[in-house]
Amino acid sequence: MTSTSPLSDQLVTVFGGSGFIGNYVVQALLARGARVRVASRDPQAGWALKPLANLGQLQFAYCDITREDSLAASLYEADYVVNLVGDFTGDLDMLMGEAPGNMARIAKANGAKHFVHLSAIGADANSPTAYAKAKALGEGRVLDAFPNATILRPSIVFGEDDSFINMFAGLIENVFVLPVFGGDAKLQIAYVDDVAEAVATALEDPAAHGGHTYELGGPEQLTMLEINERIAAAQGRDRRFWPVSDSSSKLFARIPFTPMSMDQYRLLKAGSVVGEDARGFADLGITPRPLGLFLDKWMMRYRQFGRFGLSNERAKERAQRT
Repeated sequence: MTSTSPLSDQLVTVFGGSGFIGNYVVQALLARGARVRVASRDPQAGWALKPLANLGQLQFAYCDITREDSLAASLYEADYVVNLVGDFTGDLDMLMGEAPGNMARIAKANGAKHFVHLSAIGADANSPTAYAKAKALGEGRVLDAFPNATILRPSIVFGEDDSFINMFAGLIENVFVLPVFGGDAKLQIAYVDDVAEAVATALEDPAAHGGHTYELGGPEQLTMLEINERIAAAQGRDRRFWPVSDSSSKLFARIPFTPMSMDQYRLLKAGSVVGEDARGFADLGITPRPLGLFLDKWMMRYRQFGRFGLSNERAKERAQRT
């Protein structure tokens, strides 16, 4: 535990703290000695964090972010606030626009020292996608209420337990020929621990980071096709990938109950890379880590026979011969 951190013994409310990114953000805050209140519509989803906290260091609270009384209860006596809430379904303008603004307003009125808001690369009030428009609305509402807040815009976030790399890994494990939507889309995917470190770093120093927006991308730009190829190689599997045309992708995205909505396809097609003049990880003193640093280890469970099978290089050689 880092007792010299300004967050030590301070109460930090983390909205969405029981989710994928929230799990790592909470760990980064606990390591700095903060007292953390996880505010979520499903607090039980974060209970695996309990063994990582000292006695009295971690608290869970049910919160409906669309209700101001629920927000106020979760923000009671909070010294710092982090908002990680994001979704592709429901009332996006409320969940990612108005609700964050209400959080920031209540936090400011309560005397919170700093507010960190997680947005996304591509947030744009003029975007054709409801997601990007809602993210832009949230940024505006937060800064209106808490002008010194820090806005973090990550690219797609990956990690060992994510729903991005693992979704493709499961498909590659079981399917010999895979369609790739938006195959040439460039993504600067960011490692979840690095994003969590960015949140904690920004929270620690409002004087340096308050009022600024940071775009968080990994150290390399990869296309969707390259990501799939790397996953297959790490599994030691010989797979064929079929880049799907733009017209066919749009048709697929419009079909009800498919795993990709039209909004998601438009976001994918637009790519997710850090702007040339944007502040980024380096301005927070963080060196982002690449996917390749972890992929071979993470794909072990997807290889034939796992740790008891061939190495990924030998497995791929054998697959190519058969």
